[in-house]
Amino acid sequence: MYNKDLFIFSLLLANLLLAQGSFSNISVSDDISCRQQEKKTKPFRLSRKEKREGFKILFDGTNLDNWIDNSNQYVVEDGNIVMQPKVKYGGNLYTKEEYRNFVLRFEFLLTPGANNGLGLRHRYFEKERGYDGMELQILDDYDPKYKELEPYQYHGSLYSWVPAKRGHLKPAGEWNYQEVIMRDNHLKIILNGEVILDTDLSELVKNAPSGKEVGRLLYPKGHIAFLGHGDVVKFKHIRIKEIL
Repeated sequence: MYNKDLFIFSLLLANLLLAQGSFSNISVSDDISCRQQEKKTKPFRLSRKEKREGFKILFDGTNLDNWIDNSNQYVVEDGNIVMQPKVKYGGNLYTKEEYRNFVLRFEFLLTPGANNGLGLRHRYFEKERGYDGMELQILDDYDPKYKELEPYQYHGSLYSWVPAKRGHLKPAGEWNYQEVIMRDNHLKIILNGEVILDTDLSELVKNAPSGKEVGRLLYPKGHIAFLGHGDVVKFKHIRIKEIL
């Protein structure tokens, strides 16, 4: 009887320990699940002021529902749109909607030596490499490889037309805040609180050298686009307000 009782007791103890182990695993699993939930990106929200002003979110940090990627090189990571180049050049991300007059606000982060573009009133290209519309430079001005560019090639410039004021871009690895105001023929760029470009497109066309392509400056409306140039660049907190 003694041996039998001891055997039964040992069996019950073993089952109890196994049960405790199972509960422990469930607890650990639940804890990991909770931590993963906490790490999930919280959607970006407009401020009360921007809501009153009529801004709408183009990217809230969670999905690309408002965008068309012609190259599958733009991904959502940690609340950011990240250009992850698969080819040396090209790869564009377009808004689904087209815009004429607007205020666009966003933040961007450049990796060392990175180059990208911001298309305004842009036409959509099926091919990965193709640009048709105005392009504003998004560029790491401080990288030595760009020291001999034309003035209109540095960050914030209206490419091939108007150079932007330099000295207000933050170093690679830091976030910059940019605002683009497009109203009819008037284009204004504000970088980190400083106006770096303010120009009239009609005057540019009027004074354009003979033979220079001016049509891209005069499209009445089009997509907003991030124009990839084969470098890693991040974007976040993208919102827009249409204006008259």
